[in-house]
Amino acid sequence: MIFSAAAGLLLIVATLWEAFETIILPRRVTRRFRFTRLFYRTSWLPWRALARQFRVTKRREGFLSIYGPLSLLFLFTLWAFLLIVGFGLLDYAHRGAHVAGASLETCLYLSGTTFFTLGLGDVTPQGTLERILAVVESGIGFGFLALVLSYLPVIYQAFSRREVSIVLLDARAGSPPTATELLRRHTGPDGRADLQKLLHEWERWSAEILESHVSYPVVSYFRSQHNNESWLGALAAILDTCSLLISGADDACARQARLTFAMCRHTVVDLAQVFFASPLQMPDGRLPASELARLRSVLTQAGIQLRDTPESNNKLIHLREMYEPYLQALAAFLYMELPPWILAKEITDNWKTSAWGRIAGFTSPAGGDLPTDDHSE
Repeated sequence: MIFSAAAGLLLIVATLWEAFETIILPRRVTRRFRFTRLFYRTSWLPWRALARQFRVTKRREGFLSIYGPLSLLFLFTLWAFLLIVGFGLLDYAHRGAHVAGASLETCLYLSGTTFFTLGLGDVTPQGTLERILAVVESGIGFGFLALVLSYLPVIYQAFSRREVSIVLLDARAGSPPTATELLRRHTGPDGRADLQKLLHEWERWSAEILESHVSYPVVSYFRSQHNNESWLGALAAILDTCSLLISGADDACARQARLTFAMCRHTVVDLAQVFFASPLQMPDGRLPASELARLRSVLTQAGIQLRDTPESNNKLIHLREMYEPYLQALAAFLYMELPPWILAKEITDNWKTSAWGRIAGFTSPAGGDLPTDDHSE
């Protein structure tokens, strides 16, 4: 009886504390062992392994997109189950006071009907302590339901705010977003001022990502609407752009780039720590010398002059070493593809595409063929 009571009490306290840290506590929990972290580790790794079996990008991303919302439902269900078992063990430890010779199954049934406030009445507590436990459990069950209902809107609001900025980046930096396209599309008389404003907005955006994704890491598993976009890919494009401006320009835009770089780098490093993703270094990085030369050539043709000296090149390498290993670690853990610095070929932006473009022979009212839906596969 003492063992049942101790085990039940431990389950209840541990589950309630986990729920408090996950839902209510607005900061990162640093202790290594957590039940919620164990749940996501043991469920995400097999899910990611299954996703690798999909050859078609659309199906793979569709499968991965299910994990975030589904994991929340399973986590809530698991918490409820553990609370029911905990109170059931407490009832079992004092079973002689309410139902003579009650089995563990009966005590778990009583706990379940009490937790969900069903009030069927076929099994009722008789003693004072059992009645107190029933009242406490029904109160916790009611509060648990309210907590879940209040938690879900917070998660989806954080997801929605994140995705708005990613969608806005589509026309400004391409699909997927790249540093080359972002700089190339901000040329002209007002291009530099617009770019400075954009970097300022993304400084704030990265701070919101840091706050929301550290407090609620589950949002990191939520995938974007388009297969060629992701919050991690957007961060990579902004960091790449800032690195080019810091190492190759001296103007107000470069100053804002330093501030944005600091905030975005902070976000990437902290999130890598949240998921215990050790920094990874690719053999030749994401920007080999040949691609860097092609990048500079494209920007020069667009009218953007960046310094090309040994000092600027070394500075660019140093800046990349500050964030790329953490980007690679997060990309490997979350199974997200990082965008290149410059696209190998021109890709139609998502805003220009349409599902109707897949219909053979269908043309726009102007007579031109509609572009294919490049994110459909």
